[in-house]
Amino acid sequence: MVPFGQIADMIGRPRMAKFVGYTYKNKNYQNLPWHRIVFKDGGLAPRIFNKQYKKLKSEGIKFDKNKKVKMSQYQWRPDKKGKQLDIYDFPLVF
Repeated sequence: MVPFGQIADMIGRPRMAKFVGYTYKNKNYQNLPWHRIVFKDGGLAPRIFNKQYKKLKSEGIKFDKNKKVKMSQYQWRPDKKGKQLDIYDFPLVF
């Protein structure tokens, strides 16, 4: 699980979390793990809430009583080893 803002930070665009959200508008988004991108508090995308919730549940992801992902348990924290990632490392809308 990864918040929109974390991806924006990782590609050197810390103020572009909303841009990351455009993943869902990409015609090829079905080929990406789109359902694993959530809000920083573990909330799901409102427009696709049911679809995202069902997909995550099917993968065994646990939610709190408000149907938010338990980020302390599931948040992805990659070890970049000091390497700055590039926006093209995330083929979200390109």
